[in-house]
Amino acid sequence: MNTLKIAIQKSGRLHDESLKILQDCGISINNGKGQLKAKASSFPLEIFYLRNGDIPKYLRDGVVDLAIIGENLCIEKGEDLPIVQKLGFSKCRVSIAVPKTMDYQNIKDLDGKEIATSYPNTLKRFLNQKNIKADIHLINGSVEIAPNIGLSQAICDIVSSGSTLFKNNLKEVETILESEAVLVSSPQLNKEKQSLLDQLSFRISSVLRAENSKYVLLNAPNDKLDDIIKILPGMKSPTIMPLADKNWSSVHTVIHQDQFWEIIDELKTAGAESILINSIDKMIL
Repeated sequence: MNTLKIAIQKSGRLHDESLKILQDCGISINNGKGQLKAKASSFPLEIFYLRNGDIPKYLRDGVVDLAIIGENLCIEKGEDLPIVQKLGFSKCRVSIAVPKTMDYQNIKDLDGKEIATSYPNTLKRFLNQKNIKADIHLINGSVEIAPNIGLSQAICDIVSSGSTLFKNNLKEVETILESEAVLVSSPQLNKEKQSLLDQLSFRISSVLRAENSKYVLLNAPNDKLDDIIKILPGMKSPTIMPLADKNWSSVHTVIHQDQFWEIIDELKTAGAESILINSIDKMIL
């Protein structure tokens, strides 16, 4: 039987969440501390723990079949690699930051400046689109220190909370792209491995749907049932069950996290009572 080989970060912000989503998909990983690879016991999958920046090359060469990497890395080093699906975690952005003391007005203030970055390709494309000419200094790690030591007048780097910029007296002035973890595949998958990838992708989709949804149970007076049903987005149609009191019914449905509180408020206004909310473990459509 074919075995899928998937690469994840050896360490760093994506490592733990990558393992978690695989485990949520029912994939048990026998991972001894310090191992460079590990086999799953419940799915034909082998995990390779690799340096983040090396993963696109391993995918391109067919050494691994899949990877969980940041979309930012995919754009920087692997634009030719197909993204299977976005995973919704490890969200960040690639942004340009300048010293707080700089009187920054707009992108034209970067013309002729020196910018330090670990993302030269991404930055170069952005500057070209804006018709800005700047000197790009490639730095691997600790980019934030560059303005403080006189190496550059600006930086381009990953930003999550912005706390690192704040500590280094920098301010974010331009967002180049929004990023999150993505599942990426090698362009060299055979038919059997593609079938396994489809199975894995199906499991991941079920987990992500569940994480972003809530199961809602409520009691509704029958004379207001039609109005309440109109409020519910549902999956296809809500489940309606009669209660012991013949004037009331129980309504079961699923609400997406993004709409949750607005819909709950509408349901209460429409007459819904005894609203119960449950988390969903998996959601198969």
